[in-house]
Amino acid sequence: MAPSAAPESLAAQARRRYTEELVKGLVGVVQTTLDSARALADKPAEAAVFARRRDIHQALHAGAQAWHRGIVGGLRAALASGSPVTRSDLPPARKETLSLVPDDAIELEIVTSRLALAIMDRASWEFADLRSRVAHLERRSELEAHDMLRAHVLARIVFDAWRLAGLTPEGWRELQAVLHDEFALLAEEAYHETNRWLVEQGVLPEVDLRPFIRRSRTHAHATLGWHPSASTRGGLDDSARLGLGGDSGQRAGADLRMTPAARGGYAYARDGVGEETRMMTRSAPLVRSREHAEAVLGRLNRLVGRHVPAFAASTRAQHLQPEVARLVSPGLARAIDTVQHGIRQRVAAASRSGDQAVTAPVLLEELHQRKQALKKAAATPEERATIEIVALLFQSILTEERIPAGVRVWFARLQMPVLRVAVGEPDFFATVDHPARRLIDRMGACVMGFDSGSGSAGASVGEALDKEIKRIVQVVEAYPDTGRRVFQTVLAEFEKWLEHYFSSENEATRKGVSLAQQVEQRETLAIQYTIELRRMLAEVPVQEGVRQFLFHIWADVLATTAVRHGAQGEQTRQMKRAAADLIWSASAKVTREERAEVIRKLPTLLKSLREGMGAAGIDPAKQGEQIQQLNNSLAAAFTAKAAVIPDERLRELMERLETLEELLPDAQSVDIDESMMLDLSGHQSGELEIVLDGGSMPTPAMLAWARELQVGSWYMLERGGRSEAVQLAWHGMKKQLSLFVTPQGRCVLFQQHRLASYLQAGLLLPAQDEALTVRATRSALAKLDVDVSRLLNSR
Repeated sequence: MAPSAAPESLAAQARRRYTEELVKGLVGVVQTTLDSARALADKPAEAAVFARRRDIHQALHAGAQAWHRGIVGGLRAALASGSPVTRSDLPPARKETLSLVPDDAIELEIVTSRLALAIMDRASWEFADLRSRVAHLERRSELEAHDMLRAHVLARIVFDAWRLAGLTPEGWRELQAVLHDEFALLAEEAYHETNRWLVEQGVLPEVDLRPFIRRSRTHAHATLGWHPSASTRGGLDDSARLGLGGDSGQRAGADLRMTPAARGGYAYARDGVGEETRMMTRSAPLVRSREHAEAVLGRLNRLVGRHVPAFAASTRAQHLQPEVARLVSPGLARAIDTVQHGIRQRVAAASRSGDQAVTAPVLLEELHQRKQALKKAAATPEERATIEIVALLFQSILTEERIPAGVRVWFARLQMPVLRVAVGEPDFFATVDHPARRLIDRMGACVMGFDSGSGSAGASVGEALDKEIKRIVQVVEAYPDTGRRVFQTVLAEFEKWLEHYFSSENEATRKGVSLAQQVEQRETLAIQYTIELRRMLAEVPVQEGVRQFLFHIWADVLATTAVRHGAQGEQTRQMKRAAADLIWSASAKVTREERAEVIRKLPTLLKSLREGMGAAGIDPAKQGEQIQQLNNSLAAAFTAKAAVIPDERLRELMERLETLEELLPDAQSVDIDESMMLDLSGHQSGELEIVLDGGSMPTPAMLAWARELQVGSWYMLERGGRSEAVQLAWHGMKKQLSLFVTPQGRCVLFQQHRLASYLQAGLLLPAQDEALTVRATRSALAKLDVDVSRLLNSR
């Protein structure tokens, strides 16, 4: 549909509508902030804190109207001039001079930058669509840096009005959480309503983001990419944005730009180390991704609820009691069965005849044609609305080009089972945790990254996944009346299948997983042996050089030997005896007989020590260094400078070494830290790469994200000057080690700390910015915004 007016006029009207939406919701924001200040002032606290909160509330109560007027005036002025009219205490910047930046200017930068980021956290998707539409109307590639539609412009107007109303930065910081939430929600609604109005005018009903996608160079010390599902959380590195020249408003957030963090999605990126700092100061990205998904579902429920009140009411009620299912009307249940049977029969007949014409688009068209019969069979408006929404969801899923064509056919067969469960369990639309939704998202995440033509490994994974998804769909179809239980069951089975497949069946990953498991077992045993040796020798007077050798060298030798030959193997027992002989040899030798015994045993002992170190991968030069240090300790024993170990104590040590495995601490309590991974270069091969460098110091939030990555999901890895797709194939105990595999079968092993470093630096990014069903829900929302009447009509 062509735009209904001149493009320039529509762009101006869009900015006016955006301003009106902000002004319309501003009273509620101010009132909520005032209520929050009052509630804060009423909370019990120490005298000084109570007084400060009371003063903030009183000041806000007195200045609320002035603050509101200031924001409205700033918005109107920005609309009239095309750029923000704000108070600034900074003189115009001159390139040839340097000067100190005033403290209040720094405060302004910090506060407005954080508010702008909070707005983009919530409203990034809506802003991206609006930016695309307005830039399209104005025939430009990008909005101006100070366009009033940008979040940092609104943030500057809001905080300038706050200061001009006599309110303090301290008061803002006290109320920052509620201010961020309220203005983020207000901006999101304003962007959304403006987008809806532009779509009604025929402006880009389907937004193509490709013109805005740019590749940013990613380097641990330069440009650090980030995307909404991975990094848009919290504050800024303030020093990276202050007093460095150029326009401060632009640095506050105007230069956000697109980068292809994942195919078909988009993300925002920023040059400089400050970008990484922004990632470091935010909560776990998976939490933010969940919040985004819940916001999309909330918007769907609000939109549908305005036109079908019973839909929203039943969704809320069932969300509170998910175990209580709603009965599907008999007529609709029969109609669903009829459609399901027809689709199943058509696919089966095509499979028997070898007909390749039954594709997802063909099935989608058939499902669309049968939607009319389903709606006529529906008994209530909420059933008709549910039929329409599920149809829109699957329309998006079945046209997703990143899902292989063969797999899309099986997704098509899930539409009727999902419709049945959505009608009977309306919380399907209220929570991201519904098993049917999670199953679709997990299967989608596993198939939306590989290209079956990119190598034998990719083809193998694609074929195996196709078979497993086929089995899952057939199980779901076989139990139509079990509701969420069948989806929960097959989801658990799918998770187990993934683990088993990558570790046991897939040729490309089986060897890599086996090697990774050996690495994990060896490192775990080495730590366990070190812990137990420390306990054993805590009260024993052993030379410090011998003690350090046992802890840092021989524990690793014992672990390596135990992995290769078993804990009770003869080679392992020999290494334990060598440890016992070393402890005895290094104790004081005060008689001629004892010294003669040491001399007699020494060649055999040194031979065993060298063999053990060699088997553990220690190079000959380092072996020589260790032997030389041990010789010094043995010399001290000969001169009787070493302490005497009683015979009873020595016998006890021998016995404990023989049964060392029985004394080891629980493997689940062992942490394989970064320092352990530095000694694993000997495991490197053409089939297994161990990542030992790159990234940056991760925050707890990034470590939590690293533990939340799911087996089977796809990511883009930047390493060694190349970018490639990798699939997560294995997690070790407590997810301390993680193995990824490329479509060509090369395996890449990360320790948890290093994995978090790569996530933080943007060197490892999810192939999907959002889950499959969330993307489908946004697509459904866009179509309902254009024509909401389709919810209730019978077509």
